[in-house]
Amino acid sequence: MIKNRPTIAACITVLLFGVLLFYFGTDGYTAYTAETARVTKLIKDQPQFPNVTFEDSEGRTYSIDEFEDKYVFITFIYTGCTTVCVQLEQNMAQVYERIPKKHLGKDIVFLSINFDPTRDDPATLDQYKDYFHSDGETWRMARIPDQRQLDALLERFGVIVIPDENGNFAHNAAFYLVDGNGALVDVMDYTDVETAAEKLVKMVETNKGE
Repeated sequence: MIKNRPTIAACITVLLFGVLLFYFGTDGYTAYTAETARVTKLIKDQPQFPNVTFEDSEGRTYSIDEFEDKYVFITFIYTGCTTVCVQLEQNMAQVYERIPKKHLGKDIVFLSINFDPTRDDPATLDQYKDYFHSDGETWRMARIPDQRQLDALLERFGVIVIPDENGNFAHNAAFYLVDGNGALVDVMDYTDVETAAEKLVKMVETNKGE
């Protein structure tokens, strides 16, 4: 019996080491996948929105400073997408409908950022926004014509966009929230509309002291 004690102790040590390794290697059990780890790091780092120039469906051009002191609720899409983008924007519309009207445009703006600027010009975006009942003001759709600026934003926010030979893109999808100072403060599951809407309302009303 005494001879077995070192073996048992060694097993316990190895087990504990393995648990600790898994804990720290997965950001405290929260990052079980590469995507979850990516999101966890983004929320922790809170990267600043880079200096880019938007061109929206109305043909207006501006920077992120257009929304200074407002939350900006963001998706990344392209109009030729027939898969996740449609569901992404439909879900964004559901979140939009759940936000009290008194906050829309004043405290928070919805922004769908296009990553196919060559094909998706303002006229195309204007037509596309109508499918989801975007008003073009409190919920805007815009492209970033300068590819270098667009790439910088996608990289900073961890948005993966991979073109294929047919002119389509494989890409990840989420809701992104930028605060009034231009910092990314949250990345949300786009399939969980209720939670996203609740978070938005809570953040806005907490910020306003309501």
